[in-house]
Amino acid sequence: MTTSSNAAAARPAATILLLRDQPSFEVLMVERHHQIDFASGALVFPGGKWHDGDHDPAWAEHLIGGGADYDSDQRALRIAAIREVFEEAGVLLARKDGEILCGEAAPMEVRQAVDRGELPFLEVVKGLGAKLDLDSLTVFARWITPAIMPKRFDTWFYIAEAPADQLAACDGRETVDATWIAPSEALRKAETGERKIIFPTRMNVQLLAEATSAADAVARARARTLVTVEPKVEDRPEGRVLTLPPDAGYGTVAEPLSSVM
Repeated sequence: MTTSSNAAAARPAATILLLRDQPSFEVLMVERHHQIDFASGALVFPGGKWHDGDHDPAWAEHLIGGGADYDSDQRALRIAAIREVFEEAGVLLARKDGEILCGEAAPMEVRQAVDRGELPFLEVVKGLGAKLDLDSLTVFARWITPAIMPKRFDTWFYIAEAPADQLAACDGRETVDATWIAPSEALRKAETGERKIIFPTRMNVQLLAEATSAADAVARARARTLVTVEPKVEDRPEGRVLTLPPDAGYGTVAEPLSSVM
């Protein structure tokens, strides 16, 4: 989707807000490697672009909720989201023999091989005798990068409760740290400058902070009408600002353009 014939195409992407309630209500965030060109050094949710392998028809036998529950794009986006959190943090949202997968899903070298494209994610899931749990994901938001930006994404944000017995560990390539943090604490760190959190991430942390628990966050997301967010640029007396649709759930937002460029 673009708003100008000169705008870059927005590439489909997916990200996960992985939640837990113990020891308190927290979300998993990862720190982007400082040498990566996009959002370097920022705290973000695990995520990235969809890959060709996310569309493989062979996934049909290795999914929960992969049949008529979602169209082909939603199926691929959910597979991409689960793959990305597996690559970046080692957490696999899957079930085996009907039970939530426990313990370490795969060693670091397997995660890195998937990330490099040397090992299909589908083969990892097959080898585990597991099925990706697409139904564990709830749509939280959808954001499209403004047309003025040179690199654009059409990103679906999902939320899911983290498996209790799986530990999160960064991959050391795209991410250099994986941390569980209360949404309110993430916002505080962003406000004080302790941590870099880019505008779309900060807005979604702010929305998440309205919840009191993982279950409450999921319930709120399910009850909310999805409004696609494509920030617009407005010229105001104080300067150029990015605004969001007033009915998207983020309140009245006018972010100085200088702070997001």
